[in-house]
Amino acid sequence: MKDTEFAQIALTQDTTGAIANPIHLSTAYQHPHLGESTGYDYTRTKNPTRSAFEEAFARLELGTAAFATSSGMAAIQLICHLFQPGDEVLVSFDLYGGTFRLFAHYESHYDIHFTYVDFTNYDEVQRAITPQTRALFIEPISNPQMIAIDLQPYYKLARQHDLLTIIDNTFLTPYLSIPLVEGADIVLHSATKYIGGHNDVLAGVVTVKDDSLAETLGSYHNMMGATLSPFDSYLLQRGLKTLHLRMERAESNARRLAERCKELEAISEVLYSGQTGMLSLRLNPHYDVGLLLKNLKTCIFAESLGGTETFITFPYTQTHVDMPDEEKAKRGIDEYLIRLSVGIEHYDDIEQDIIQALNQAQKGVVA
Repeated sequence: MKDTEFAQIALTQDTTGAIANPIHLSTAYQHPHLGESTGYDYTRTKNPTRSAFEEAFARLELGTAAFATSSGMAAIQLICHLFQPGDEVLVSFDLYGGTFRLFAHYESHYDIHFTYVDFTNYDEVQRAITPQTRALFIEPISNPQMIAIDLQPYYKLARQHDLLTIIDNTFLTPYLSIPLVEGADIVLHSATKYIGGHNDVLAGVVTVKDDSLAETLGSYHNMMGATLSPFDSYLLQRGLKTLHLRMERAESNARRLAERCKELEAISEVLYSGQTGMLSLRLNPHYDVGLLLKNLKTCIFAESLGGTETFITFPYTQTHVDMPDEEKAKRGIDEYLIRLSVGIEHYDDIEQDIIQALNQAQKGVVA
């Protein structure tokens, strides 16, 4: 999709000619006559501002319908309603800790089974499929190890076994990847991240291309009620207008930073997929993560990603804190691993800040 299309798709369809989409705060809508509706009845079911974002986002994803939810976790929860007790879902082994926590809840309370597999190993995934398997849930770039997955073999495998393919595309966004065109059935985003892009909105979005699946999820979306507010829908539509610009700058900065960090004695491992603005760093054991975070000046120690600012997160006690220690150890989530969401600041400012913080983080060195 051309860059200009991102801004054009996000433009309002309002008949007044307003460039910024109106925010419709009304929760109820007047019926013209008995048995007639304007198309809007109650804002949980449908809201003009939310509809404007959902329609724009569905077009970006080349899907038939999108559903804006009150958070990224609400988006995953919406998808979980597709499964019944006894069903199994094969899940990316390395993934966001909040998703792991939610799946553990569904497993213990609703008898839906989530089996963690290594999607870099096709044979392992193929062997894991059972008669109870209903879907594959994949992060194409894993969190926090930044492992890139080749999705094409799994689209084919899913079709062979009549499985749904569910892609958490939060890290890549529709600017870098459109899974529905490639073969996915469902794509979800924590829209709090790159879609909103300014660290000022909490949201999620689920997009599908199958009409029947859209009808089912639409019914669940309305029934659950975890729909996005009009103001937050407005903020997401605003974010779409600059998504391509922000992604290009964040990716460019991340690539440069990944290469620079490979040269630093303080960094023992650089984990970067080559795409998007997300990378992880493992510090040399002679350096202290706490001191690094304490001495940041430009970059920000915070637990999120995808905004204009560079955020540094400590997965061990933040994004993956509820994951059992043995599970964290299996995934290489230790006390030396940090995750960076590289922002759109001037690159030199980011690099200089990280290097000066590292210089003060060496154990035994008094700043």
